[in-house]
Amino acid sequence: MEKYVCGVCGYVYDPAKGDSEGNIPPGVPFKKLPDEWVCPVCGAGKDEFSPE
Repeated sequence: MEKYVCGVCGYVYDPAKGDSEGNIPPGVPFKKLPDEWVCPVCGAGKDEFSPE
C-alpha cells in the first residue's frame, strides 16, 4: 500500500501502521480514510497530502 506525505509538515501516513490518534487501524489505505480525517501532527486536510 502506498504511503502519503503531508505537504504542510512532512508527516507520512503509512497504511501498514494506520493512525492510532485518529482511531484508524493498520491496513486502511489512504484513499479509504474518512473525508474528515486530518493530519495528526498539524491538522491539515487530506487534500494537502500527496503520494510519497
